[in-house]
Amino acid sequence: MLNRRSALAGAAGLALALSACSQNGESSSVRRSGRGTVGIAMPTRASERWLTDGKSLVEDLKGSGYKTKLVYGDDDPKAQVSQIENLIKQRVDALIIAAIDARSLNAVLQQAADVHIPVICYDRLILGTKNVDYYVSFDNEMVGLIQAHHIIKKLGLEHGKGPFNIELFAGSPDDNNTKYFFNGSMTLLQPFLDSRQLVVPSGQTELSEITTLRWDGPTAQKRMGSLLAKWYGSKKVDAVLSPYDGISRGVLSALKQDGYGSAGKPLPVITGQDAELPSVRSIIAGQQSQTVFKDVRDLARAAADMADDILSDRAPWVDNRSDYNNGVKVVPARLLQPTGIDKANYELLINNGYFTADELKESEVE
Repeated sequence: MLNRRSALAGAAGLALALSACSQNGESSSVRRSGRGTVGIAMPTRASERWLTDGKSLVEDLKGSGYKTKLVYGDDDPKAQVSQIENLIKQRVDALIIAAIDARSLNAVLQQAADVHIPVICYDRLILGTKNVDYYVSFDNEMVGLIQAHHIIKKLGLEHGKGPFNIELFAGSPDDNNTKYFFNGSMTLLQPFLDSRQLVVPSGQTELSEITTLRWDGPTAQKRMGSLLAKWYGSKKVDAVLSPYDGISRGVLSALKQDGYGSAGKPLPVITGQDAELPSVRSIIAGQQSQTVFKDVRDLARAAADMADDILSDRAPWVDNRSDYNNGVKVVPARLLQPTGIDKANYELLINNGYFTADELKESEVE
């Protein structure tokens, strides 16, 4: 049912040429024998997953013999630019960057290119610059497909049930992943919108109408509250497409304030992403319906391996050379596969060591 494009598998081309000499005049091969330092720029500490990404990257790179410098931009694009400038001045040997604003880094990445520092886009593709070398992420369209498939299954749309009321939420407008999540979801949901089995009472179905700046939960809560007040006087919400757990929790707060969650007014189907601890607990408690698990430990390992390959003059493995055009160049990518998580299979997160059973029972869901 999921009509996916074929991935182009194969090894990458020649690795990025590195500067011949290090700062102290040693040859590249001598400098590499002592490994080097990798700068890591993460977007925020406000999300549990980015803390896990940063920690995992540091551990994996140190395990391969590299020093690391980890910084968090705390959702401030200008701060992230300044942090990357400082990493360049410190002459890190490579940069792994999860951008806050996909279009804010052009000038600073030119600085990196001028001193031959290779750049790996981490999870979020950096747009509008030739000075990025590789992209490592999950299959982001598949994330949206998984979320949409959950809604279709829970509502019984394939069996002709409906009509149901749904509202759509999307991620931050300055994050390139937002369009991939949305496009993936709409691939499956659009036919049911066209047949009126799904109805959006607000009429807000365009991506530009439903984005959530910085993926912010309180922003999503405010929008959901406004939708309920304006469009749902005598109607009920049956489903909410949410692209991320933090947004999902904001949506849930607004719904509960409107009386949802009682026997007479059950909570709608609500999707999510990132398998954050509060949301997994919420799923177990029967509140949030689903999340998409992206094992960021695997993502960090893939990025660390890619950096090691580049700095060891090896060609990194990529499996997609055609689909990630940043507006200036097609960036070779390595894509990992996500997994849908709901109440029926959340124990997968315990079995693979992502959470312990005690963590999932540690506190009550608000």
